[in-house]
Amino acid sequence: MKKAVLIVNPSSGNEEAKKYSGQAREKLEQFFDEVEVRETEKGGDATKFAREAAEARVDSVFAMGGDGTVNEAISGLAEQKYRPKFGFFPLGTVNDLGRSLNIPMDPQEAIASFDSERKTSLDIGKINEDYFMNIVSVGSIPEAISDVDVEEKTKFGKLAYFVNGVKEVFNDENYHFTLEIDGEKTEIESSAVVIVLTRTIGGFTHIVPEAKNNDGNLYLLYLKDQSITDRLKSVPDIIKGVDQSTENIEYTPFKEGRLTVKEDADLHPSVDGDEGPELPLSFKVLPQHLEVYCGEEEN
Repeated sequence: MKKAVLIVNPSSGNEEAKKYSGQAREKLEQFFDEVEVRETEKGGDATKFAREAAEARVDSVFAMGGDGTVNEAISGLAEQKYRPKFGFFPLGTVNDLGRSLNIPMDPQEAIASFDSERKTSLDIGKINEDYFMNIVSVGSIPEAISDVDVEEKTKFGKLAYFVNGVKEVFNDENYHFTLEIDGEKTEIESSAVVIVLTRTIGGFTHIVPEAKNNDGNLYLLYLKDQSITDRLKSVPDIIKGVDQSTENIEYTPFKEGRLTVKEDADLHPSVDGDEGPELPLSFKVLPQHLEVYCGEEEN
């Protein structure tokens, strides 16, 4: 008997989850003999529910919520001996992983178009003892973006991230980092260091066009900025998409690395849009770690 667990964050997407969870359950019942719905009440519940589903060896786990809910569910499955297939119905603001998997951003369309035959493999990133599915960012600009509060996210969507990021462009603060990438150590000065898994960042697609969901790579980007002027020069490169190092941005695909900061800086890395662990940070990729349900391929 094929069983699926649907993990729902009832507060996601301005509480849209309450509206759509019944539709999602009905859709999944077309493909599974049993569908159990579990609603989260606090942070960490989605991780707990996903881990319990893996231990029970259910066929598939689904999440309904924003990036934070999806991250938690994936974290509950990561590195388990048995990992169910994973799917999700995006709600919330940005939904970067959903965009990279061609899952419709409209919840009703995502539910209606679900097909259990459409699957692909997915790389997962590990940061210290935690996991990420899309992006880790460190520095003044990433910190400003992660400071966007829930009300701003709900009201302005991904524009809220953009506005807070632009404000921080005019902050003249840089940091001295030590980077160790695949065994090679480098000293850098930058306002922003970013590690990504997918081509989509902050809802903007194709910022890292070479990144694939299952290519076994992490991608390092950092600004080579010594001033506000340097920072502004990097904007056209970012808009165009980064697939090689330029005068303004360093770009390196890698498998494993470590990041430390020299100053006694009060930095709070952002992990998939939420506050992550303190520096130093260790990264590695878990290649093709999950089998995930996806949308139709782009023509």
